[in-house]
Amino acid sequence: MKVMLLTLTPDPELVIAKSARVCYASEPKKEGDESRLIGKLRDLGHMSVFEHALATFLIEGVSRSLTHQLVRHRLASYSQQSQRYVNEKAFEYITPPTMEGDSNAKHIFDEAMDMSRKSYAKLIDAGIPKEDARFVLPNACSTRIVVSMNFRELRHFIKLRADAKSQWEIRELAKRMLEILKEKAPNAFADL
Repeated sequence: MKVMLLTLTPDPELVIAKSARVCYASEPKKEGDESRLIGKLRDLGHMSVFEHALATFLIEGVSRSLTHQLVRHRLASYSQQSQRYVNEKAFEYITPPTMEGDSNAKHIFDEAMDMSRKSYAKLIDAGIPKEDARFVLPNACSTRIVVSMNFRELRHFIKLRADAKSQWEIRELAKRMLEILKEKAPNAFADL
């Protein structure tokens, strides 16, 4: 899995603080007030001002199974590698850790992936359009997706998906996104 920050609202914490100051008709009293204000906003649950900061990530080497979970977060924008237009004859796939550690399960899984790959190739070679041949492709197919979310939705996403009860792959994604966000906007994500 590769997670890369493509773009971020310039000085996102300043944008959040300035937005809050509009709400409260206030001005900063001294240098560093932004971090204290953001912490207070977080603690009070005043999240609307977090919507003015936005991050866009490129996520690679994840399964379509993960992206099916990801797109359930509707307050976001997504652009995913198309299986309709991209030839998937040599698709790569994600193997769950439970199968990596079990040689019999890994063998069964790899056989299924190989069968899907061969079936897809046969359909393409028979003249079936990629948009129809893709129906035999597994959720394990590796994919790429660009995701844009505002900070409020990112906080919501991370709270839900970094939780120990979440599925392993999306949990790892949420944790990696949080690491990046804590570096770029530490006050906005300090409590997560």
